[in-house]
Amino acid sequence: MSPFKSSTGIPENLAGTLCYLFPMVGGILFLALEKRSRYVLFHALQSLLAFGILALAHLLSGAVPLIGLLATALLGLVSVLLWLMMMIHAAQGRWYKLPWIGYFAEKQITRM
Repeated sequence: MSPFKSSTGIPENLAGTLCYLFPMVGGILFLALEKRSRYVLFHALQSLLAFGILALAHLLSGAVPLIGLLATALLGLVSVLLWLMMMIHAAQGRWYKLPWIGYFAEKQITRM
């Protein structure tokens, strides 16, 4: 567990978990409020990007007849598993990076 507190006064691991607990909203909220914790900013941006892409994929798969139903069901399962996995990693204080998205988020955070 991370003993460090973010600029919001919440322990970093809890703030990182909240970024995923409320997909997209948590990411936007912590990107706006957090001023110094790279850990929280990383998880906020990774959450926003990952769940934004998944939401777009859900939207697009719904427009495809027949195969879209299967794709939507599969995306729903992937979304729930990803949601749980990322909350667990953030709660344990891990900098778990998703392929492509995590590396992009980390690169953006280093520029801040």
